Amino acid sequence: MDFDLPGDDHPTRVAVRDWLAANPTPSDAELAAAGYVAPHWPRPYGLDADPIEQIVIDEELKRAGVRRPSNQIGIGWAGPTIIHAGTAEQQARWLPKLLSGEEVWCQLFSEPGAGSDLAALTTRATRDGDEWIVDGQKVWTSLAQHSKWGILIARTDPEAPKQQGISYFVCPMDAPGVEIRPLVEMTGTPTFNEVFLDGVRLPADHLIGEVNQGWGLAKVTLGNERVSLSSGGALWGLGPDAGDLLDIVREAGGVDDPHLRQRLAQMWIEAEVLRLIRLRTVTAAIKGEPPGPEASIRKVLADEHGQNVMSIAKDLAGTAGLLAHAGPCGSPNPTWAFGYLFSRALTIGGGTGEVQRNILGERVLGLPAEPSA
Repeated sequence: MDFDLPGDDHPTRVAVRDWLAANPTPSDAELAAAGYVAPHWPRPYGLDADPIEQIVIDEELKRAGVRRPSNQIGIGWAGPTIIHAGTAEQQARWLPKLLSGEEVWCQLFSEPGAGSDLAALTTRATRDGDEWIVDGQKVWTSLAQHSKWGILIARTDPEAPKQQGISYFVCPMDAPGVEIRPLVEMTGTPTFNEVFLDGVRLPADHLIGEVNQGWGLAKVTLGNERVSLSSGGALWGLGPDAGDLLDIVREAGGVDDPHLRQRLAQMWIEAEVLRLIRLRTVTAAIKGEPPGPEASIRKVLADEHGQNVMSIAKDLAGTAGLLAHAGPCGSPNPTWAFGYLFSRALTIGGGTGEVQRNILGERVLGLPAEPSA
């Protein structure tokens, strides 16, 4: 495994620096048009960038203080599925504004009776001429109240076996019959929502892929989801991470308590292990090899690491950790307090830690499958 990244003379690094010199404060639309939002996507939406080029682009954008648009579900999950199975017309219709963040996306998968066992979903889509009529209920839908579009799976053949007869749609979140009810959780914000679908009419061209073949596309989405959620940072890459916490501790002159010092050292080790796992995955991709078992354990490790980072940050805040605006070592940053509360979701979202361990046991270690209920 090669730990060294390309130097200053690498063509991609030079190209990004030249572009940033000409566009020092790029808009989200400019970043999307240049292919820098999702450089690994095929042209014209990305740059067909290989793994090394992706890392170089990430480094240069971070060095310049340039942040990509925030549209995690759209860019991380919906977009790759539309590229995988959508028509050229569907890609041209949805991908540009998805990449620029102009149109936020959500995911209409989980249901009250179909969470980890997603194939048990009961939401139905019935064909009516050139339209589909959708009826059902979804839950734990992040960003639904802010979204223009949602990726939706619904049962289109109720007589088919459980993992068949499911189709994959794009649903406009402002369509008649869509009702969104925010769910306020312990952070005090409505991160999640429940969504009711009552006679929602979807045009035929909102179907992605073939009728009754949506389960395979759902697995494509979920595969991207788990990679995206474990790709970096302590809050699925959406907030501060172990490096940020260590910077605060160094600026504060360190900590005296030996137990806290040991926890910080262990946290750094976890972060380093995750970084090396990522490099192993990148190395395999460069060699054209499939991901090894390290890719399967990455989400489990990353989510528990994120909870550990936030727990240490709270303890470093001392008694002020009870306040919503307090951060570690006297840092007046409310992100840490929010992060501690939100981090409970890390081992649930995108597949619970328990389900992930079942997958690891069966598919990586070759253990017998868990008895079916």
